[in-house]
Formats: sequence, structure tokens, C-alpha cells
Amino acid sequence: MKFPGKWSAWGWRGWGVVVMLLAAAGWWGWRQWSAAGQPGYVTQTVTVGTLEKVVTALGSVQPKDYVDVGTQVSGQLRELHVQIGDTVQKGQLLAEVDPTVYATRVAADKASLRDLQAQRARQASVLQLAEVQKKRTRELLALSAASQDAVDMADAAAAQARATLESLAAQIDKAESTLAGDEANLGYTKIYAPMDGVVVSQPVFKGQTVNSAQQAPTLMRVANLDVMTVNAQVAEADVPQLKPGMPVYFTTLGHAERRYQSRIRQILPTPEKVNDVVLFTVLIDIDNRARELMTSMTTQTFFVLGRAENLPIVPLSALRPLGEGGKLYGARVLTENGIERRKVKVALTSRTEAAVASGLAAGETLIVSDGRPRAGKAGGGKSNNPSAGARPPGPPGGPM
Repeated sequence: MKFPGKWSAWGWRGWGVVVMLLAAAGWWGWRQWSAAGQPGYVTQTVTVGTLEKVVTALGSVQPKDYVDVGTQVSGQLRELHVQIGDTVQKGQLLAEVDPTVYATRVAADKASLRDLQAQRARQASVLQLAEVQKKRTRELLALSAASQDAVDMADAAAAQARATLESLAAQIDKAESTLAGDEANLGYTKIYAPMDGVVVSQPVFKGQTVNSAQQAPTLMRVANLDVMTVNAQVAEADVPQLKPGMPVYFTTLGHAERRYQSRIRQILPTPEKVNDVVLFTVLIDIDNRARELMTSMTTQTFFVLGRAENLPIVPLSALRPLGEGGKLYGARVLTENGIERRKVKVALTSRTEAAVASGLAAGETLIVSDGRPRAGKAGGGKSNNPSAGARPPGPPGGPM
């Protein structure tokens, strides 16, 4: 059968296109079938960075130095000269308790003391007279002008006068002590600042009656806010890793981006048990002259156990321990020539990452795990599987 020339040219060309499409489909199917039997890898490009190994704990900010100012006497709080937030100086008058009762006692003590002093002066005269009579009686006895009974009576009178004078002296000492105590109590009705600082709390008010007989009532708290202390609660499992002087930093809820750097001052030896969890208090001091930190702020505290800078950082899951004190690991690196196995020396590890001292360089492709990659895997993982995400090629010779 003979086809017209025009139809024959287009017909043969159409058959050629069909053949090329069938060939492309076969090649694509072979690629898919071949890749199905080969393993894929999750990889990550090695980058340089900083790794920290830390212990974390919650904490609370408190003033390092503070005094709860109380009163040693009872009575009505007549005056309060400061309020919360006021800055005070050491020796400044803060409050006054009604002094009426204590002033009355002091006045009575002074009157009693003056009476005893007068009695002592009179008794001193009596003793002086008794001594003169005693001397005179002895002289008369020597001249046989007085009896022995008269001498004995004169001696007894002098001794009695001297004892009475000594008793009055003791009473005067007691009265002076009572007066000193009552004057001290009268002085305690005025409460002065024991230190420079800021009034941070004030649980009582003017006109309120305070009773020091049962317990010393707190009128206010004066604190030095220039230096604050973080009281961090650390679990007993982590405490053995900490020691005074260790670097630490913390953030607050209000300034999560702001790191406050410091060091451990002290680890308190007595723990606190909260919901059957044993927690030790670790103290960290921080300069607060800028007044950024306030009392009772909550902190997220990080105790730095180790730090490695400017080293390749890789996932710890990509390494396999080889021994030598936990510093030597095995790693697989994907190169142009295939998979290369390396011995890697690690400088520092955290729970999830490792800082590599030698064996890996930035830019190399590290095999993190076997198996096909999962789409959107975190950590920069990628796959070298040639079939993953591939597009089928067009037919030979390009599109028609």
C-alpha cells in the first residue's frame, strides 16, 4: 500500500515521538526500580559553632544583703517616716512607737535614784558620827572613864551604820541599772535604719499596735539592691557536678534574650524537699546597680559544665563510641568517591550534640543515620539518594 507523500512524512515523525516516549518511560521505571533496592542516608553538612554542656535550674532573685527592721518595745506605731520604695541611709529615722509609757518609767526611775542617793548621803553622816563616837569611847575606856559595854555598843553602832550605807549603795546600783534599761526602751521607741538600702516591704501601718512580748514584729525590710542573689534550686543528681566559682548565666521571664553572667558563690549544704524531690539551693550573686533585676523575679539558670568554641558541631547520634575515655568516636562521611569512615576526636558532648576536636572539617557531609530521609527533617538533614525528589527526564532530542 502506498501512502501520499505528505501523510507519510507526518506519520513517520509521529511514530518516532511515540518510540522516544516509550523509551523515556522505560528508563524512568528502571531508575525507580533500581533505587528501591539501594539504601538512602540522612546527612548533614558540618558547620563550625559553639557548644555548651550545662545544668539547668529554676531560681528566684533576692537581695543579697537585707535587714528585717523590727521593734524591741510594744505600743502604738505613732509615726512612719518612710514608705515602700524609699531609699534610706544608715541611721535615718524610720518609725516611732508611742513613748509615753517608757518616758514615765524613766522619770520614776530617776526620782527613785535621787531618793536613794539622798539616803546614802544621810547614812554617810550617820556612819561618820558612829566612827567618832567609837573612837571617843575607846579613849575614855583607856582612862577608865567608860565601861566595856559602852565600847561594844559604839563598835556595833558603827558597824551597823556602815552596813546600811553599803546596802544603800547596792540599791543605787540597781536603780541605775533599771534606769539604764528603761532609757534604752525609751530609745527603742525610735527605729533607725541599720544599713543603706531601699524599703522593699512594709507589713504594718501608722496607728497599728505592735506587741514585742510574743515575738519581735517586723515593721519593714530594708535591702541593698545594688547586688542581688539568685537562689537556684538544683536537683540532687546534678549538684555533684557543680562547685563554687563555676561560670553560670541566667535569664528572666521578662528579658529572655538578656543573659546575666556570673559565678557560683555557694552551694548550701541543707536541701529542701519539694514533692518528694530533693533540691539544693545554689547562690549566684549579680551586680544590679542598673536596677534591671527586682525581688522575686523567676530565672532560668544555666550552670556551664564545659564550653567549646569555633569547632565543628555535629549531632551526637551520628557518632559511635570507640573507647579511649569517651573521647574517640567513629563517623561516616559522604564523599565524591563514596562513604569514608573516620575516627573522630571529640572535645565536648551535650545530650544531643558533640564538638569535634579533630577528624571532621566544616563543609563535609556527615551521614547522620541510615534509611530514607523524611521530608522536612530538622537539623539540616538531607539525602544523597539519587531517586529522592528526582524529576523524570524529557524524551531524547528535547520537546517537540
